[in-house]
Order: sequence, then structure tokens, then C-alpha cells
Amino acid sequence: MHHFRQSIVRAALLAGASLSVVTAAHAQETATATPADEQGDAIVVTGIRASLASAAKIKRDSVLIVDSISSEDVGKLPDVSIADSLARLPGVTAQRLEGRDQRLSIRGMGPDFSTTLLNGREQVTVGDNRGVEYDQYPSEFFQNVNVYKSADAALIAAGISGTVDLRMLRPLDRNDRLVSVSLRGQMNGMDKLNPDGDRYGYRASATYIDQFADDTLGLSLGFSASQTPSQNERFNSWGYPEDADGNLIIGGAKPYVQSNTLKRYGMVGTLEWQPSDNFHSTFDVLASHFEEVQRLRGIEFPLVWGTNVGVSDVTVENGFVTAATFSNVYGVQRNDYNKRKADTISLGWNNDIQLNDRLKLNVDASWSNAKRTDFLLETYSGTGYLRSGVPDTVRVERQSNGLFSIVPTLDYTDTSIISLTDPNGWGYNGTTAVVQAGFLNKPKFEDDMKSFRANLVGDISGSIFSNWEVGGNYSRRKKTSSYTSYFLCPTGGTDCTIAGGTPGSAPVPQEALLGSNVSLDYLGVPAMLTLDPLYLYNNTLDAVYDNRPSSLVRDNRVKEDVFTGYAKLTLDGDLGGKALKGAIGVQVIHTRQSSDGTISNFSNGVVTVVPASGKDSYTNVLPSAQLSVELNQGLFVKLGAAQTMVRPRMDQERVNQEYSFDPSKIGQGSDPQYSPFSSNGGNVNLRPYQSTNVDLSVEKYFDKGGYVSIAGYFKNLTDFVDPNNNIPYDFSAVLPSLPAAIRDQIIADGSYIGLLKAPANTGKGTIMGAEATASLPFKLFSDALDGFGIFASGSYTHSEIKYASNPGDSITLPGLSKWVASGTAYFEKNGFQARVNYRYRSSFLGEVAGLSAAPTFRTAKAEGILDAQIGYEFQSGPLTGLSILLQGKNLTDQPFVTYQNDDPRQVIDYQRYGRDYYLGVTYKF
Repeated sequence: MHHFRQSIVRAALLAGASLSVVTAAHAQETATATPADEQGDAIVVTGIRASLASAAKIKRDSVLIVDSISSEDVGKLPDVSIADSLARLPGVTAQRLEGRDQRLSIRGMGPDFSTTLLNGREQVTVGDNRGVEYDQYPSEFFQNVNVYKSADAALIAAGISGTVDLRMLRPLDRNDRLVSVSLRGQMNGMDKLNPDGDRYGYRASATYIDQFADDTLGLSLGFSASQTPSQNERFNSWGYPEDADGNLIIGGAKPYVQSNTLKRYGMVGTLEWQPSDNFHSTFDVLASHFEEVQRLRGIEFPLVWGTNVGVSDVTVENGFVTAATFSNVYGVQRNDYNKRKADTISLGWNNDIQLNDRLKLNVDASWSNAKRTDFLLETYSGTGYLRSGVPDTVRVERQSNGLFSIVPTLDYTDTSIISLTDPNGWGYNGTTAVVQAGFLNKPKFEDDMKSFRANLVGDISGSIFSNWEVGGNYSRRKKTSSYTSYFLCPTGGTDCTIAGGTPGSAPVPQEALLGSNVSLDYLGVPAMLTLDPLYLYNNTLDAVYDNRPSSLVRDNRVKEDVFTGYAKLTLDGDLGGKALKGAIGVQVIHTRQSSDGTISNFSNGVVTVVPASGKDSYTNVLPSAQLSVELNQGLFVKLGAAQTMVRPRMDQERVNQEYSFDPSKIGQGSDPQYSPFSSNGGNVNLRPYQSTNVDLSVEKYFDKGGYVSIAGYFKNLTDFVDPNNNIPYDFSAVLPSLPAAIRDQIIADGSYIGLLKAPANTGKGTIMGAEATASLPFKLFSDALDGFGIFASGSYTHSEIKYASNPGDSITLPGLSKWVASGTAYFEKNGFQARVNYRYRSSFLGEVAGLSAAPTFRTAKAEGILDAQIGYEFQSGPLTGLSILLQGKNLTDQPFVTYQNDDPRQVIDYQRYGRDYYLGVTYKF
């Protein structure tokens, strides 16, 4: 009972008293109880059923509308990753990247509209912006994860779509020592696609929990190591222009085979001290390091968009060219190597102090830091520089799955005709052509956040209000982005240009050849030359710094100082004889944001780069209210209303601007879109997205376990950021730097008014939807079905977002699937467990990596993914504590497909990852 009381107090102080959410470990402890337990009959429920019961208790006890996942046991979330588990919750879905679930959408809104907390503290990310990539967190470290869908004044840094709170276990919530070790092997269903790739991987973890000093001092430690392989058959189309007859035809194609290996090492520790009921202190640390290596090999085929390409033997269906033969094609062979390193550390220190019988103080300090470096290496080969070699003839046909087969005539493994070169002469350094036989991008990112929070909670007597709470939080976040890139060319020159003595091509060195050649037979290419790109980079190619204006103005730093004050009153009483709980409160948030970067400018007719900085400050007031009424035994109605906000992407807040001058547009008139002047960049004065939210949930909980619920929501969005906002801008200040004849013509045309592209808060719209959930153990219907059950959810979301620049058209929100559904059927009894899960999402706008790894959005095709697992835990005898688990992931072998122009025939990306299989053992003692 001592620890029972501890966990309730701790949850109230950490998460805010009105949240009424118990800590993860306490939820796990009490969720296994049934009415029979309370009467003294010992019924032990573990595994999947305990996980669902724990999540149901958190949902039931919370005043907020919340959904949760809970660990089946210490160090054992029910899926391969956190994102896999969260994607099963109602209204939540995940986007796959590199074959892994990484980015979450909550209630139709993408990762930019939610926030992620660790033990109630906002976290930094190794991603390009704010959205957390969940594979940076080892899932073994978390006891439960809560997704709050309504807001509370004490919930700092809440998102518009929702708030994900990752909760670590607490050692004092146990009263015994525990050591747990696990090892799991992984195999990809496809054989390795690259000779230097890998098909097999592993995952190992260990957890230690103990208590000391008469159970007043607790310690938990966790370690994990994993090596995760993945394979990817990739196809990418350049696009689909119209041919001379008005039919859509493929412009070009870029197929790859890709082999990834992700290595991750993590550790977590919690030191918990409670010498008396008046003081409780907890210190958390989490550290994670991962390295991901990608090996990509393929051939880029310029087709109808290639230079002097001929087209014959055309087949057309409904205005779309489904087959054609392309001649005079100069393919670009790619042997690429990408490596990403990332380190994350998070520290948090929380202290609860009981000042007197009616007043409590909580003080919390935290720091989190993430660093990431990328090494993105591309190497090119072909039959000769600038289409001087042997051309190819390629037959292209559309297949039933939407993919195109590409059957060449040339032998792309023949080193007598293939050399290291720039086959199509695409290299350009901003002023002259370069022999670009490769390219290297080396971006670096650092995200740092420091935070301090304090709050007072006081009891109230003789009123429907049970307590009051006031508090404040200060955080400073700095995100630094640095970019460096290089042209790679054959050795022998000075600056990669022909005039500088650079040869147009270089022979393929024998030392770079790998033992076997890669096949692209899934498209019809029998084999391609398979080289070691690192050998080419270190021994064969020269690197010349990329000093194009567009490359020099990318470095930036964005800083945010945020001061949050809040106050609220907690309700706990009766309404017409019905139990009523809730809270009313308000947050006042003052923000000071700034950015340092660069701007390209004109000086004496030459583009130069100058430093720039900007800053702004603003204040937001966010009221909120929540009510929960228990109408009958186990029947709850919950209502939430709140004003919420979420900050824009950090790259949109940068001060950087890239100015450009296009002399070919001189004389086209005074319309700004035809001006020779233009600029593109960020906006340091950007404001957060705003949303007025109304949430309603009806939840019925059954005496024998399980529940059903239905929820509806409405969000009125304002200050929505238009990332493509353009405004007319007077560039006359740079006219004196231009030659007199050009300057006079521009003045005569009035074309010195050009377009400045910068994001702005010019959009608004609405989002509304409904979601339903059923968690039903079949024992509800018959004792003979004890052990069987289902967990199912479905949601529908409708949105309408409009920008001031184009009020007549609505846009699609990134990450929005109108329909999302998930269903899990399980059986668990006497140590045996089995589970099958299927999840579906309709088409959505997905974020993928575009040119030079820049993020871009494309419509992703609807997908359904089937996972399954089966396991057994020995509950008696010499093997007690040992469990075995077999899992299968993506058993439907569902590809990730994107297309353009709302036309599924116009496939842009096709990525097939294959199935993954896992076999693991865990031992507790």
C-alpha cells in the first residue's frame, strides 16, 4: 500500500492533478486485478490481456480523452517498435520510411501537428524538424505510452492533433528485484539485394530493477543493442508529361535496389528516492546511439525527357502510354552509399515536496540533446561524357501492379564501354558545366533543449473544486542546421571543369569491382556494374566544394525561448447524483524566437552571401476545460474544449533567403511571376498554428474487463502556415549593381517587382471526425471463451484547409487518411499466446525524401498491413521465467506507393520491403 499511494501522488504531480492518470508501473500493477481479485480470489492475468487491461484503466481514470499502450511485461512492448504499437490505437496511423514505421499521424494530422514528451517533458529529435522519428527510442525502455487527444492547462507543450507521452518504469513501484534478458533474431523475407548488404539481424536487451534502504531507494537500469537489416526494391518516376498526341507518357525512371543496416545502442537509468511521505525525488537518463548505412544501386533512364530520345512502338490506353520503345537513351548507373549517425541524450530530475497537509510543490529540470550527421554519397557511370558514348534502346511496359518494366539492350556490366563520367552532362556549378561523376552531401543537425518547471498544488475543502494548481515552465530550444556539399569528378583537373583540365571520364578501377553484380530483374534489367562507392570516393574521384548560391545559404540556427504560466482548478464532486470530475484552466505562453543564417545578395553584378539575423516575440493565451461524468456504473461521458497551438516547422522559421536573377525573363512584362528577380527562404516572424478544439467521448467499461467507446472531434484551425506563400517584392535596391542596359530595360518594363517566397500564416480550415474502439475479452460472452479477445478501432476524418492566396481550393493535409482501421484478434492462456493484427489506412499525402534529401510531399496509396505473433512462457518447472516468441511483420508484403495528380496510374515511388520474421527468447529471474 505504501507504493500504491506513492504512485498516485507521483502521477498527479508529474502529469498534473486533473489528468487523473496513474503512473505506468502502477497502472500495470492494478490493471491485472479483476473484481475477483478484490474479493480475495487470486486470478493472475499477464501478457497481452494485462497490457490491454492496463491501457483500459489509464483511459477510464483519465479526465482527458486518452488512448494508451502498455508493456506486456518489463522491457516488452507488444510490437517491434513504439510506432508499430501506437499505429494500432484509434485515430493513429504511421508512415513507413525505409521499411520502418517512423512518423505518426494523429486524427488526420501529420507529425508536425503533435508533440512528443518523455516522462512529461518535451523532447528534441534527430529529424530535420520537430516531428519525432520513433526509431530513435528503444521500445524496451518504456512501460507505457499515452496519447492525449484533448488538452489540459498543466499539459505543457501539447499538440493540436495530440500529445504522445513516453513513460519509463519506476523502480519503487515494485517490491522485488528483477533481472530480465532477451535476445531476438531477425530475418528479412527477401534475400539481400546488394552483395555488401545483410539479411540477418538481432536485438538484445537487459533490464535490472532493485530496491534498497528499506524500499526508500530504487534503481532501474536498461541496456539494448540491435542490428536491423532491411531490403527495398525501389522504383521512381520523373513524372508524366504529354506527348505530341496529348497522351501521358513517362518522362524518366530511377530504379534502385537498396540494402539498409541500422545499428542502435541504448541505455536508460532511473534513480528514485523517497525517504518519507513528504519528499520524493526521481532522476532519469536515456541515451541512444544509432548508425544507419544504406547501399543503393540502380540505373537512371532519361526517357521522353531525355535529349534527342526517340519514341516508337507506342501502346496507349485511355490517354496513357502503357508501353513504348525509347532509343538514344543514355543511362546513368548509380552506386550510392548513405550513412547516418545520431546520438540522443535526455536527463530529467523531478522532486515532489509535501510542504504541509494541504500544499505540495513539484520542481522539475530537464535537458535533451540530439546530434545527427549524414554522409550522402552518389557515384555515376555511363558510356561517355555528355552523351558521347554508346546509346541504349529501352523497352518500357506498365505492369499490373502499376510498376514499369524496363528492358535495356546494352550490357551495363561491360567495363569496356562503361566509365566513371557524367553521362548526360548534368553537372553545373552555377556558372559553368562540371564533369559531375558523383556528388556528396554532408549535412549536420543539432537540437538542444533545456527546461525548468515548478508548480504548486493546494487542496480545497467544502467545494466542488478539490484543488487548485499554478505553475510555470521555461524552455530554451536551439536547432542548428549545417550543410556542406561537393562535386565529385575524375582526377586530373583543378575545379571539375573541362577548362580546368578535368577529363570527361575515367576507367572503372578493378579494385572497385565487387565480387558479384547486382540484378534489377524485378524490372527487367538483368545486371548492372556493382562498384564500391567508398573506394571510388577515396581513391578515384576528386572533391570540389559546391559554392553555388543555393548551397551557401542553407546553414541556419533557430532559437526559441518559451515562458509558460498556467493556472487551473480541479473538479471532483457530484452532478445530479452523478460522479463529476474535470478541470478548468488557462495557459499563457510568451515566445521569443530568433534565427541566424545567411542571405544571398547582389553586389557589382555578382551573387554574394551575407550573414543575416532576425527575431520576434509574441504571446498566446490558451484556455481549456474538461469534464467527465459517470452516468451509470462504468458509463462515462467526457467533454473537452480548448484552444491549442503548435509551432511551425523549424526550417520554416529560418531567416535564410536565396535571391536569384534570371536574365532570360527580361522583357516579359511587369507581372511579378515573369520578373527576372525572385527570392526563396524562411520567415522568422512566423506564428504557431492555432486551433479551437471540441472533443466528446462516450466510454462503457465492463465488470469483467474490456470496454467500447466512441469519440467525435472538431478543430477550427487558424494561422495555418502556407509553405508556398508568395508576395510581390520590390527588388529595385539591387538595380544599381546591374549593367546600365539591363537596368534600363528592367525599369522600362517595370519588372523589378518580383516574387518573394516565404511561409506565412495565411491559411485556415476545419477538421472533424469520429473514432470508435472496442476492447472485448470474449469471457464477457462465455467463460468457455476465456483467453480469446479482440481489440479493434476505426476512424473517419474530414478536413478542409484553404490559403488566402487561393481561397477557392482546399488542400490535403500531410498525413491525412480519411479512413483508418485496425483490428487485433488474440488468444492467451496458461502461458500460450497468439495474436494477429491487420491495419489499414486510405490514401494520404506522405512526406518522402526528394532532390538532395529535401522533404517533399506526394499522395501515398492506400495500404493494409498484416502482422502476427505466437509465443509461450513457461510458468512452472525448471524453465520458469523463460518465454519464446515468433513474430511476422508485413506478412501481406505491402509496398509503399505514391502517385501524382490524383491519378494512380502516374506512379512516382514504388518501394517493396518484403516480410520480416523474428524469433526471440526472454528470461526473467
